[in-house]
Amino acid sequence: MDGDFIIGGSFSLHAYMHTVYNNYTSMPEAVKCKGSIDTRELRFSRAMVFAIEEINNSTELLPGIKLGYQIYDSCALVPVAVHVAFQFLNSLDTAFSTGNSCSQTGMVMAAVGDSGSSPSISISRLISPFNIPLVSYFSTCACLSNKQQYPNFFRTIPSDQFQAAALAKLIKHFGWTWIGAVRSDSDYGNNGMASFLEAAQKEGICVEYSVSFYRTNPQSRIQKVADVIRRSKAVVVVAFASFGDMKILLEELSREPFPPRQWIGSESWVTNTELTRYSFCAGAIGFGIPKSVIPGLRDFLLNLSFSEVAASSVLTEFWEDAFNCRLKKSTATVNEKVCDGTEDIQNLKSQYTDTSQLRITNMVYKAVYAIAHAIHNAVCHGKNVTAQCDKLTKLEPKQVLTELKKVNFSQNGYDVSFNANGDPVANYELVNWQKHESGNTEIVTVALYDASLPVGKEFRINRNITWMENSTNVPVSVCSGSCPLGTRKVLQKGKPICCYDCIACPEGEISNITDSADCLPCHKEFWPNAKRDTCIPKPVEFLSFQDILGIILATFSILGAFFAIMTAAVFFHHRTSPIVRANNSELSFLLLISLTLCFLCSLTFIGAPSEWSCMLRHTAFGITFVLCVSCVLGKTIVVLMAFKATLPGSNVMKWFGPLQQRMTVVSFTFIQVLICTIWLVLSRPFPIKNLTTYKEKIILECALGSAVGFWVVLGYIGLLASFCFVLAVLARKLPDNFNEAKLITFSMLIFCAVWITFIPAYVSSPGKFTVVVEIFAILASSFGLMLCIFAPKCFIILFKPEKNTKKCLMNKNQS
Repeated sequence: MDGDFIIGGSFSLHAYMHTVYNNYTSMPEAVKCKGSIDTRELRFSRAMVFAIEEINNSTELLPGIKLGYQIYDSCALVPVAVHVAFQFLNSLDTAFSTGNSCSQTGMVMAAVGDSGSSPSISISRLISPFNIPLVSYFSTCACLSNKQQYPNFFRTIPSDQFQAAALAKLIKHFGWTWIGAVRSDSDYGNNGMASFLEAAQKEGICVEYSVSFYRTNPQSRIQKVADVIRRSKAVVVVAFASFGDMKILLEELSREPFPPRQWIGSESWVTNTELTRYSFCAGAIGFGIPKSVIPGLRDFLLNLSFSEVAASSVLTEFWEDAFNCRLKKSTATVNEKVCDGTEDIQNLKSQYTDTSQLRITNMVYKAVYAIAHAIHNAVCHGKNVTAQCDKLTKLEPKQVLTELKKVNFSQNGYDVSFNANGDPVANYELVNWQKHESGNTEIVTVALYDASLPVGKEFRINRNITWMENSTNVPVSVCSGSCPLGTRKVLQKGKPICCYDCIACPEGEISNITDSADCLPCHKEFWPNAKRDTCIPKPVEFLSFQDILGIILATFSILGAFFAIMTAAVFFHHRTSPIVRANNSELSFLLLISLTLCFLCSLTFIGAPSEWSCMLRHTAFGITFVLCVSCVLGKTIVVLMAFKATLPGSNVMKWFGPLQQRMTVVSFTFIQVLICTIWLVLSRPFPIKNLTTYKEKIILECALGSAVGFWVVLGYIGLLASFCFVLAVLARKLPDNFNEAKLITFSMLIFCAVWITFIPAYVSSPGKFTVVVEIFAILASSFGLMLCIFAPKCFIILFKPEKNTKKCLMNKNQS
């Protein structure tokens, strides 16, 4: 249609081109498209005509100016798209009308198109040097946002860069990490899939396979792609393909059954109702341009007169295919009927008449209006809306290009503007193919996506999604199952990061999130629970009065102290008897008191260590035992001195009387007190938490402070005990009837044996058993002294009183 200013249009009305073999001896044939007409694309082209007629009838936009159009079929192929671009350029010659007035009739100021990214790239490159802007309604390749290469390109549909990122977030949202990828082998498919794979990698999504194809490929290539999909383990398949390519692939897949797949589609095919007839795709989801309403468009599409159809070769082809008839009787075969004008387009079920899913159609509508607004701003600048614009104004395509960058308006409630890259704001609907009980599959909007919203809030799901096989459960598509808490992921050799084994966390470490890559060590005072998913405080262990061992040892300590006190009571009651008076009764009572303290000091080793208990237990033990051994040593020396005193001319007892005996005990004990005092002053024992002996529990124990101090205290006791043992051995065969040296020998033998075995046992015992060994050594040596020294005397006092006489004690011949 002619007009004051012409807008070009390029639509993929067909999908194939008639192949011509030129022999270069005659003029080549004109480019022809073949195959069935794409009724959806026909609707797009008619929407452009509708928009132009609506603008021409407007009193606000371009008043007094008539827009014309030149619409071409690009066949969705680059060679034909190049031919279309040259048609746009051929119109640049100025036409001269009668009256020698310059008119720009036939000059293309801007173009709308194309559906495919590859044809748009070709058209844009060719018309760019002439500054003719190209506004696409369906070319989504992110590469077209490059203003260096495509300075004249605009589009009303968002770039695939946004769709690819949205698809990756969608897949991540539903927890799919193992997917298949199929794409068209074109600029649209290759660039779109590259953007998607880059975004998917950032989201941690792995791709099992990525295959490409094109509708003109041999059947074997299409079949190979279908076989890859059939054999794969990935349940989710992302298809970044054009409608024509996807139709060919789905046709191949429908030939034989294959495992159910969850299809994720790009906008190019997932909103096309023609593909919903493939029932195995039911449950497919994908992003589409939001649905819209264009008042009056449906009536315009259906208002086709028979004469208008006959005048257009494209409409004629559509009419004949739709009603299976021929407009011209001469072209009809015997079995074909002739169209007579009675065909009812109102009841025709076709994508041409289906205006329930106006998505891309609105992009065409907005593209035409964007160009019209740019021309209006260039031609009618400063004019009132009621004034007529000057249609003879000299207008260059470069002016339209400049004004297109600035357009910002609203049409039918839909905003239209372009950013610096010529792209609009990215808004999508998430559509879902839902199969109804009737068996029909319907495209339903289930969510909205707005790229301008904050990260994580882009999705607004407002309706339940139906998945593959009409299931309401989200399908699972992973290479390896999710690793539970307490485990970590270990990658399988030679496979992507989504393929891994779940290994239990090592000892002392936990993982408290699913699919954890690493396990975290617990704090030194904490330990993992049985599931190794949380750290719990380590149990604190020490020898307490509630432990069975603690109760037993405390009982023996109290019993030992009780026996020592009872023995002292018996001795005190019979203090005048010869057996008590023998060998210095004063030392005997002092020994019993020290033994009582020895038994009781073992109680300081039981219970939670504290500052005072740690200092008391070792020093009390060291001092009481030295006091005890000093008393035994004093008694041994008394036995030796007493024997020497019986020899003629001996006066030795006056040098070791009661005073000297007391001084000996006090001196030996004072040395130990001095050692303990130095130990406490320089480096005293203190309570610690032992975290090394057992990894899974804490041992409360007393650190020695200075190990030298401890071993000096213990060594001093051992020195006195050894000295006492030697003297007792020397005095054991003295010819008294009741020689106490024999009893001392046995007691010191037990004492030394206990403490010699104590040293390795003490060093090697772990945790609280160190304390148990120490208490056992104290009790064993104390009971040894009690039994060996005092038990025989008590037996005679209580059960053999007839032997408790001076005569029996002095009789050397009686045993």
